[in-house]
Amino acid sequence: MNRICTSICGILFLLSGYSALAQSVDDYTASIDSLISTTDVRPFTGVILIAQNGVTRYAKAHGYADIERKIPLKTGDEFAIMSNSKQITAVLLLLEVQKGRVDLRAPIKKYLPNLTQTWADTVTVHQLLNHTHGITDLEQPLAFRAGTDFKYGNLSNILLGKIISFSAKKSYAVLANQLFRRLGMMHTFCYSPANARKLVHGYANDHNVFTLVDTAEITTDNLPAKGIVSTVADLIIWNNQLHHGRLLNKQAYQWMTSYTVTAQHNVFGKEKVGYGYGIRISGKTPIRYIGHTGLGDGFASVNLYFPAKKLSLVVLENQANTDTGIAYYFGIAIKNILLQSHLTKRK
Repeated sequence: MNRICTSICGILFLLSGYSALAQSVDDYTASIDSLISTTDVRPFTGVILIAQNGVTRYAKAHGYADIERKIPLKTGDEFAIMSNSKQITAVLLLLEVQKGRVDLRAPIKKYLPNLTQTWADTVTVHQLLNHTHGITDLEQPLAFRAGTDFKYGNLSNILLGKIISFSAKKSYAVLANQLFRRLGMMHTFCYSPANARKLVHGYANDHNVFTLVDTAEITTDNLPAKGIVSTVADLIIWNNQLHHGRLLNKQAYQWMTSYTVTAQHNVFGKEKVGYGYGIRISGKTPIRYIGHTGLGDGFASVNLYFPAKKLSLVVLENQANTDTGIAYYFGIAIKNILLQSHLTKRK
């Protein structure tokens, strides 16, 4: 009898130990919960999804999809991802490269024959992709000799969208929407006023005064730069397909995630990091991470991927802060929590 009691006590002790271990391993949930409930810097209103190896590690919606009517956000709500659209455009372009229809080193005049500017014969497709083209206006000279500097903007992606359409003989929207359906991203699409679907309301936040943004900057022309609508779950699908070799071949993926130019962005720290094709590459922290951001029309998005841990962090907000210094406050803070957690620590 004593032996039975001893065995039972031993099993209970082990189980309690496993339970304590399981609880101690989750060293991020409480911190993120606490963070998004604070309003010291600004309120959080959005959706967060953290996933690793296909397993959801954290998912939460906080705030309102419609502030006026107090409709709460849900984790499946659709947001405009703004400049995170550039990553999708880069993939669509590289798919044309894989088919042998576009040459990254060719001058853009080859695919945009209607351009009459002399620089169209010197600026390459590669330079459009990594924002080293120097084009600031279609009617103006280059701001710098192509390939010698970096200037981030939307115009390059608008031109990339036209190259993709010229090459594939289909509109950008058709090609993008076909890709989303093929990947199973059933809640991702190119925005149009007639196809807003379940897009949540976007708000401008000026010193915590929220104003509904009822006029979208997104047009048919700038879809390749900032026109995609998606959900946190669909962007996890995107990350898994892209970074696990299911979208591009090895050569194309290497082109996309390599860089010859650097630029600073607050989400990636105070130092300059690499800029590839629609993606920023940070290798200066204890663990490398890559991704992009988006801001505008009352929305902010952060999509980061940690390759060594197969870990994704997606933060979508339906507010765009007029103080750009804090526009990505929560995305940065959550990233920093993850960098201190077991999810990113090297064994």
